[in-house]
Amino acid sequence: MKELLQQYAGYNVWANNILFERIRKLSEEKIQQEIVSSFPSVYKTIVHMWQAENIWWQRLQLVENISPLSETFKGSFADAVAGLALQSRQWADWVNGANDTQLTDVFAFVRNKEPFTMKVNDMLLHLFNHATFHRGQLVTLLRQLGETDNIPSTDFSTYTRLKN
Repeated sequence: MKELLQQYAGYNVWANNILFERIRKLSEEKIQQEIVSSFPSVYKTIVHMWQAENIWWQRLQLVENISPLSETFKGSFADAVAGLALQSRQWADWVNGANDTQLTDVFAFVRNKEPFTMKVNDMLLHLFNHATFHRGQLVTLLRQLGETDNIPSTDFSTYTRLKN
């Protein structure tokens, strides 16, 4: 299980980086432009991705009063990308240093005032899958903005081919 989680953690860092390199070429106007989607702009989608990774990080650290980024973060696109990149790297480092017990531990958290428990490895699979889902949305947002050139493939199979 650890090897799979290490692959997914590395993939998450890689896929975010190559997609964000492409997004950095957009004007600030396009990054902030409102579009019909789960999150109504490229900027808001990236902040959501960072927030999700950060909330799960806080939960894993057993923080009792989670502080969602959407309530406090007012930074730029570059700040959001840097924050998400740092958070994703933190996950990869944590997975690389974790032992089997840490990966299969069950932890408790509260969501919307309801208590839950979850295995760490299940949470990690969810976390990396969640990021993949939103990277797909970012590609669609790019296309809706008329940005159809040089959109990189962020498929896991592309990552594994490039890695080997």
